[in-house]
Order: sequence, then C-alpha cells, then structure tokens
Amino acid sequence: MRMNIAICLLAALFCLCAPTAKAQNRKIQHKPYIDQRVLHYGFFVGVHDQGISLRGNGYIDPATGRQWMVKNDRPNFGFHVGVLGELKLHQYVALRALPTLYFGSKHLAYVDQLTGEHQSQDMKSTYIGLPILAKISAPRWNNYRPYIVAGINPMYDLTTGKHTLLRAKPLSVNLEIGLGCDFYLPFFKLIPELKFSLGLADILDHKREDLHEAEDIIYTRSVDRATSNMVTLTLYFE
Repeated sequence: MRMNIAICLLAALFCLCAPTAKAQNRKIQHKPYIDQRVLHYGFFVGVHDQGISLRGNGYIDPATGRQWMVKNDRPNFGFHVGVLGELKLHQYVALRALPTLYFGSKHLAYVDQLTGEHQSQDMKSTYIGLPILAKISAPRWNNYRPYIVAGINPMYDLTTGKHTLLRAKPLSVNLEIGLGCDFYLPFFKLIPELKFSLGLADILDHKREDLHEAEDIIYTRSVDRATSNMVTLTLYFE
C-alpha cells in the first residue's frame, strides 16, 4: 500500500514538473548561472513515513503453545533535517551527499493466535543517514527543471538499545529512488522532492542476549526477517 501511494505521488509530481515547451513562452530566468557551479550547497527539511516489513514464521512456543503474529499496523510519520552537498559531473548529471537526521517511530501490533491477547510496541527511532545519490536532470525550461535521483542510504539508529519486544540492529542500508523539480526563484532555488526508500538487509536482532525469559524471546523467534522502508517528502533550499 505504501509503495502504491509513493508511485502515484511520484507520477503526479512528474506531471506537474514536466516541461511543455509548445504550450509556454520563454520567461525571464532567475539565477541563470547557478547550475554552472561545480559545487552546490544547501539545507533541507521534510516529513516521512517510516515503516518496517516483517516476515513471520508461525513459531509456536513449545512450553505454552502461544503463537504471536506481528505487523506494522499504521502509518508512522516523522520529520527530518539535513544539509545538501552536490557535485556537478556533467551538464545533466550530479552526485549528491545528504547528511540527515531522521526522527520518528514504527508502531507494531502483536496478536496471540491462542488466546487473542494483544500487545503493542512503539519503536522510536533517531537515525543518522548519509544518502549518496546520482541526480539526472532534464534541460532547464524557464524557471524549473525536473530530475530523478537514485542511490543508497546507510543509516544508523541511535535508539535501538531501548527497543523492547523486538529489537532492530542499529545499522541498515537502503536503496533510494525518487524525483523532484528545481524551481528557480529570484534569490534561491526551492526544490520539492519525493523519494521512496527500501531496506536491503535484515535488520532484526535475532540474538537478543539481553533476554533470558522464554516468554520474552518468543516475540523475536516469531519473525524470520525484518526490513525497513520509508517514503520522504523533502523541501531543499539552495
């Protein structure tokens, strides 16, 4: 569902930003030489929906017969801030580095298939991320220029030690893809961007050496794999 929403939003943003040369006349261009710089700097703020995909295995506790099923049961909105560094490689190609702080949480719901008992967990997260992205831009038309981005985003969670029923590993690596549009204003560039991020590796801490009671470790044993995902909407100021 989250991916379908992201695809629809990406398509809408692309249609909004796509240049229509035949339908428009050329206008006065703001910041006409800004794209000739080799290095670009800026900052950004945004909101995101961070989630976690869980693959259960149907594990049944041999001592009690209890079987827990778990899912990420609702949207998990947060916000992020960071700085932008962009290196121009070609007229239409650039390399981006985006040191970012992400603040948010993931809500998990557990249901015991034997008794119907419910449990919940709020996995609060504070990520430090360093997305490295390739940016491919279309030719500029008047005062806007659409583009697409793709790359990887290694992230480190500073709060995993506080997770209870399930615990995630602090380090994760995500594949990212998205699109945006440069809007050239009289004094700066405003750049809205929509991006989808998909985790590449299992982030579940299966060992849980801090747990010694069977009634606690069953939550971890009930999940084979967990991967992160995120949809971000960002405004860059350059």
